[in-house]
Amino acid sequence: MFKRIVFLTLLTLVAQVAQDVAAQEPVSWGLEADLYFSTFSIAGIDPVTGESGVAVTTRVACVGNGVPWVRAGVGAVATQASTRTEYGYELLSLIEGGLSADEALSRRVAADSLSHRRQIGVISLDGTRAQHTGSGTSAWAGQREGTNYVTQGNTLVGPEVLEAVARSFQGTEGSGRHLSDRLIAALGAGQGAGGDRRDGRLQSAAVIVADPRLGNSRRQDGLTAHINVCEHPTPVAELRRIWDSITQTLGFRELRRFTGNDVWQLRVLLHASGYYRPEVAEIPRDGASQVYSEDVVEAVQAFRVAEGLWTANSSAPRALVDGATVERLWRAVEAAGKAAEVRRIIRNATLIRR
Repeated sequence: MFKRIVFLTLLTLVAQVAQDVAAQEPVSWGLEADLYFSTFSIAGIDPVTGESGVAVTTRVACVGNGVPWVRAGVGAVATQASTRTEYGYELLSLIEGGLSADEALSRRVAADSLSHRRQIGVISLDGTRAQHTGSGTSAWAGQREGTNYVTQGNTLVGPEVLEAVARSFQGTEGSGRHLSDRLIAALGAGQGAGGDRRDGRLQSAAVIVADPRLGNSRRQDGLTAHINVCEHPTPVAELRRIWDSITQTLGFRELRRFTGNDVWQLRVLLHASGYYRPEVAEIPRDGASQVYSEDVVEAVQAFRVAEGLWTANSSAPRALVDGATVERLWRAVEAAGKAAEVRRIIRNATLIRR
């Protein structure tokens, strides 16, 4: 009797596991072996940090479950159009085995009878990169590449989408911003340029980044940022909101009287622009520096008055830190020639560690 109970329990567990695994795929993907993601994406690396990542958006649900693939210390792959998910594992394994991105992609595409339906972008951590856009993908499909990135898309309004993605990513090279942040910004630029040409196109988006540096991920595979917006009316904007919120990046909320990591960032910017404690060399990152105390309130208020953001007749709360205030603070820091150093200081404080 005991053995029968154990056996039935195991059957129940197996059935439950099968249900759980099946539930990871949206019903809308259907039962066909191949998926089809009309989409645009960017795969990029940061040679300074060793990070590799992919950002992508599409009209299909849960794009993050199929298109983006990364491996810590190796590179990144985006496999789309008629998506063959195996490309992610295969290409990264070939690169890890010593092949260049171009050699790896050429080898796998040559063995693929449906290569005319595929669109693939791959970049290795050594900077080698390759792309493939098959002749049977969509009415408009294309690709762009540059230092440390590849961007590709199909079923788009036109080449201006990928041009905007490329321009954004190139413009943040050497900025000190996290790779995830840069990839999301590039995706947003492409969406702003028109993105997918279909109606109802705003459905899912994802960003995934791997970091090989010891201690930067709690996971053995080195994944850090892994944000998968499976379904949303404005998924790229939601991707940005989630990133800013989980990193507590200054500007993700309006500050009045709060505590948090963004308050410390506020102190750093005020200090660099000369409005807060100019007599000290740096602002320590401790518990006290994360409190929006009266001395910070006074510094913010002085800055807002100087910038014309607050007057005696203003309806805004005293010492409000909104988007306009944050933008003006960064302008002031850049004018003082301290932006690069401030970004370096803040960078580690906003790093996602999974």
